[in-house]
Amino acid sequence: MLDTAIRNAEIVTAADRYRAEIGIRDGRIVIIAEDVGPAHEEIDATGLLVLPGGIDAHVHLEQPQGGGVVMADGFESGTRSAAAGGTTTVMPFALQQRGQSLREAVTAYHKAAEGKCHTDISFHLIITDPTPQVLGQELPALVKDGYTSFKVFMTYDDMVLNDAQLLDVFDVARREKAMVMVHAEGYDAIKYMAKRLEEAGKTAPYYHAESRPQSVEREATHRAISHAELSDVPITIVHVSGRDPMEQIQWAKKRGMNVWAETCPQYIALVADDLKGLNMDFEGAKYVCSPPPRDLDSQKAIWEGLRDGTFDLFSSDHCPFRFEDAKGKDVAGARTSFRWVPNGIPGIEARLPILFSEGVSKGRIPIERFVALTSTNPAKLFGMYPRKGTIAVGSDADLTFWDPEREVTMSQSLHHHDCDYTPYEGMAIKGWPVRTILRGSTIFLDGEITGTPGQGAYLERGTSQAFGV
Repeated sequence: MLDTAIRNAEIVTAADRYRAEIGIRDGRIVIIAEDVGPAHEEIDATGLLVLPGGIDAHVHLEQPQGGGVVMADGFESGTRSAAAGGTTTVMPFALQQRGQSLREAVTAYHKAAEGKCHTDISFHLIITDPTPQVLGQELPALVKDGYTSFKVFMTYDDMVLNDAQLLDVFDVARREKAMVMVHAEGYDAIKYMAKRLEEAGKTAPYYHAESRPQSVEREATHRAISHAELSDVPITIVHVSGRDPMEQIQWAKKRGMNVWAETCPQYIALVADDLKGLNMDFEGAKYVCSPPPRDLDSQKAIWEGLRDGTFDLFSSDHCPFRFEDAKGKDVAGARTSFRWVPNGIPGIEARLPILFSEGVSKGRIPIERFVALTSTNPAKLFGMYPRKGTIAVGSDADLTFWDPEREVTMSQSLHHHDCDYTPYEGMAIKGWPVRTILRGSTIFLDGEITGTPGQGAYLERGTSQAFGV
């Protein structure tokens, strides 16, 4: 007998939409048919859409910050919030701090996550110190162990890699078949702009956006693509914010280059003027992230890219800090200049509702494209497909039930994170996740967390399909 049967399901995948029943046993989908037979548990999906569980491929949880800054979400609260937003797999970053062994960083991150996760998780790596030991031994060994993706930064004092280092890292990625994620913003240009603004007395949070114009993102995106072309390695340009960097990606894709792209909720729901707060005050710090939100033309461009295939992923870039916490947004110096405001906003729970409402409900993208962007493509790109990212016999029974007609006003009171605000407060949403199932078990139902910490598992991953496997 089946463990669970889902009756009256309208199933949506990246490829099709149809009615059927889903039979689940031992955490996997074992049958999809008109009638799957008896089961110990029956779930009626009448009036709902049944989609693959969301995969958030870009999340920062419990990441070391330095300077007394502490992230608002650890693994328990972050994955709890993810489950409430319809996400069943979360991919945070194991950050190598300079001078630290990469293996040591991974071991410490596993210890931080152990027994705390409501959803399944898998780690990307962050490479900040590409020593001969890291590139020659540690990174190749970790890729073989299933850590098949890592991120590099082209900005930030304690993370930036120069061009020679980027090329060395790309070379290892090509040889070991690892996906490189690139934060593309020009370090020296940002330093120049920040200094010029501060000297002019322009220090409010809004000037964070002025210090990182699209030109610095465009230039870095082009440079990253050029390095990838030289190295013959696939790369993913993350959190693309507007038309200028997007056009660089389109240029590369039209030439058949192996370049992938991600965007995020803040680039379709926020604009730079949000950083002005009430009157160029510190309220604008609630919207500080990098790259910053742009303007309405940029939003239009992002929607074009979401429709036409320029973007492959829609992730949250969840990077939460507490606005009122002296160790969060109000760290010493944060009120003296935008440069000291911790970069990042919460979004892990809002990601799917925002794209569903603004995209599917408003007719900007078909629902199959929604599934591709938020589940199927990340599974394929990061070596988890078809175990994750689809509804098929043999796949994990990770499912999200959506009420496409439910109307909700986004509010901090609805969220399950440990951040003390949402930048999407008051946003009208149509279409809402009402049940989240992880490997056959309901972990969220009608606004309540029903799963337990530790229910999520760590996933070792295979090679990205970007390598043609």
